[in-house]
Amino acid sequence: MKLLLTGSTGFIGKEMLNISYNYSAVSEILVLSRKTVPTHNHKIFASLFDVTAEDLTGFDVFIHLAGIAHSPLTSDSDYELYNTQLTLHLAQEAVKANIKRFVFVSSIGVNGTCTQAGGISEDDSVNPHNSYSRSKYDAEVGLKKIAEETGLEVVIVRPTLVYGPNAPGNFGLLTKLVYKLPLLPFGLVKNKRNFISVQNLADLLITCAKHPNSAGHTFLASDGETVSIKDFTNAIAKGLNKKLIQLPVPVSLMRLAARVVGKQEMAEQLLGNLQVDSTNAQEVLGWVSPYTMEQAMASLSENKK
Repeated sequence: MKLLLTGSTGFIGKEMLNISYNYSAVSEILVLSRKTVPTHNHKIFASLFDVTAEDLTGFDVFIHLAGIAHSPLTSDSDYELYNTQLTLHLAQEAVKANIKRFVFVSSIGVNGTCTQAGGISEDDSVNPHNSYSRSKYDAEVGLKKIAEETGLEVVIVRPTLVYGPNAPGNFGLLTKLVYKLPLLPFGLVKNKRNFISVQNLADLLITCAKHPNSAGHTFLASDGETVSIKDFTNAIAKGLNKKLIQLPVPVSLMRLAARVVGKQEMAEQLLGNLQVDSTNAQEVLGWVSPYTMEQAMASLSENKK
């Protein structure tokens, strides 16, 4: 299998390059990037909109990670341009180059921000809650249309929050807090959330690229372990070899404080429920996450050395 990859300089993309050559099914990788990627075959473009079918010829599968991450500083038009239009441009060029399969990394935000008991499955209705998740969903819809019209095998993966060494966003913030502070306020929090380590996500993406049954499916990606934010931050502390005391602060008080400082969305991501049913990956692909949360968190202390 010859792979094309975008987003190789990002958090998930770097892990993809770390593990890809460990798989006998992967014979070659070509990175499409705006930056040089040392030690890996790459083509450099001023913009990925400049990629044409000629650049993709001779490859089997396209894994598309590149895009703009969720940020309050990004405009709606930028999300639509780089998360939707760029994705569809690359898929259309992939069709012209006779690429067999296109694996797209979307977002669990397509399904919403919180769940009731039982969690979300791939068959549930979507509820994109902001411009970022809407741009990802628009890309999904466009890809399915291209698949229907051309026969391109499209695989969609919606990860939960991805954690690991040097992760951006909320996990990076939590890791810094646990590393520097002995106290966190989550002693009374009993919410239920799913996460996925970057190692497990990279493994799932390779499986989606090579497995004959993945075409046409949407997979909700998680480790398969449901934990509270208290459990999660305790796991971070263990991975960092740090002692952590969880203070019994009422959840209502933390939500109130978040509203006062305009951080309601961050509070929901920490204190709310977001469970997913990721058994579809096991049923269709036979995929089970190769790393437990404890095993994945152990890499945090290695990164600090």
